[in-house]
Amino acid sequence: MKPRPGAFLTSVMVLLTVTTGMVEAVSFLALGPVFAAVQTGSLLLLGFALGGAPGISAAVSAVSLAGFALGAVAGSRVESAFDVRERRWFEAALVVEGLLLAAAALVIWRADIDAPGGPVDGRHLAAIAMVACAMGVRNVTALRVALPGVTTTVATRALTGLVVALHPFAADSRVGSGTGIEVRRLSSILAMVAGGVCGAGLLAASVRPAVVLAVPAALVLAAGLVRLAAARMRTSMPG
Repeated sequence: MKPRPGAFLTSVMVLLTVTTGMVEAVSFLALGPVFAAVQTGSLLLLGFALGGAPGISAAVSAVSLAGFALGAVAGSRVESAFDVRERRWFEAALVVEGLLLAAAALVIWRADIDAPGGPVDGRHLAAIAMVACAMGVRNVTALRVALPGVTTTVATRALTGLVVALHPFAADSRVGSGTGIEVRRLSSILAMVAGGVCGAGLLAASVRPAVVLAVPAALVLAAGLVRLAAARMRTSMPG
């Protein structure tokens, strides 16, 4: 059952974009350098490592890519199964993502990971895999929602669309424009930056990476549960 478009859904998607910035701050600044949601970055880092660049681990990038792929495949299958049964796959996906991020935060806490550059053991790789798996689920969810202007994990398209739509010499009807979509695009860009600032700021203030990651985990989980509660309230209302 696809979520209904509207201000509520847009708010949730923008919130998810904020969490992406926080997740990537932890991934790159504490677990990596590696990316969990923006796998273009992981592909490049893998290439850099194979090319002999110092300070970059090919194993870490490979684990992130593998975890992301697993999350995307599993998320697609589960969401499709829910959709066929006309159950709320969007909310279920948010809950699963939140739990995966929370589990990764617990592993990071137990492994006492505070900064990149330390020894990379099995728990370190497991944490990276779980975060990337959660972001794989997220990307499938965002693709299925298909909210114009808000992908939650990639700001490049939103930035391109915003620049093209607003520039008088670059207007292109195929890009899509209108007040609503431009507001969403701008909100998506600002949300990604805000999440990155928040995550990096907390890490710079010596907040443990596990605690920083627990914040987006709690936000995503809460978003799923709130949407489930709101849906139940709507269905229980008379008339």
